[in-house]
Amino acid sequence: MLSESSSFLKGVMLGSIFCALITMLGHVRIGHGNRMHHHEHHHLQAPNKEDILKISEDERMELSKSFRVYCILLVKPKDVSLWAAVKETWTNHCDKVDFFSSENVKVFESINMETNDMWLMMRKAYKYAFDKYRDQYNWFFLARPTTFAIIENLKYFLLKKDPSQPFYLGHTVKSGDLEYVSMEGGIVLSIESMKRLHSLLSIPEKCPEQGGMIWKISEDKQLAVCLKYAGVFAENAEDSEGKDIFNTKSVGLFIKEAMTNHPNQVVEGCCSDMAVTFNGLTPNQMHVMMYGVYRLRAFGHVFNDALVFLPPNGSDND
Repeated sequence: MLSESSSFLKGVMLGSIFCALITMLGHVRIGHGNRMHHHEHHHLQAPNKEDILKISEDERMELSKSFRVYCILLVKPKDVSLWAAVKETWTNHCDKVDFFSSENVKVFESINMETNDMWLMMRKAYKYAFDKYRDQYNWFFLARPTTFAIIENLKYFLLKKDPSQPFYLGHTVKSGDLEYVSMEGGIVLSIESMKRLHSLLSIPEKCPEQGGMIWKISEDKQLAVCLKYAGVFAENAEDSEGKDIFNTKSVGLFIKEAMTNHPNQVVEGCCSDMAVTFNGLTPNQMHVMMYGVYRLRAFGHVFNDALVFLPPNGSDND
């Protein structure tokens, strides 16, 4: 009897280990075809000033009005103070912004996703955005309420990118064989990537609602898994000097690290001049960033930018 019980327990243990390995391998191999082995990760850079000066004045004016960015903010009731901060600050520079909440919140207007699962919220938000705005916007920016974004710098970075191509941009991270854009720095999808993702959302074999049988993977990794099936790969966004422009940390942390690692070049060693995002900010830090980015000016210094982004007619952008 003891030997039978022992054999049974061994069988259960071996079966559990086998299931775990199958699930893990499934995540590693999902979306991998022969083309995966030939794909090279790209580091996409922003245009430099000389490139912009080559564009005629009329073309620059047309470009400044034609770039429209739709912002997606995924929020939960516990984030209400952060929610208020992003609503009062940088999201006013989006051409359109919608807040997608896990449940109905009376304090702020939002679109109720009726789930606490971040991956399900992300899927539903992307579907809503594509169904409603696919003919109005070419670029879709998704972020957390802890993120501060400079939308004008995002538009500048995207200036020479064709939205009819499958772009999936931000701060890339490698996890095993999977390369994905970290949600902490914000995620940018072109309309073509949105179109491809939308076509997969109804195919659970390629883009499941759940990340796995035994454990779940994060929503940003799950997005990368789905997009790989559509031939869309994560690409790291950098300035013309090769510095990251989508940041997963706050400015304060970057400066602290620069003071330790580059004490003689704190400013140069910190961050890109054309940074698009910083993450991990408190509500107070959001307002400080808003002051520093949009309001503080040094008297006597004139910034002659080659291009100015004007809010299109009917835009929410202030």
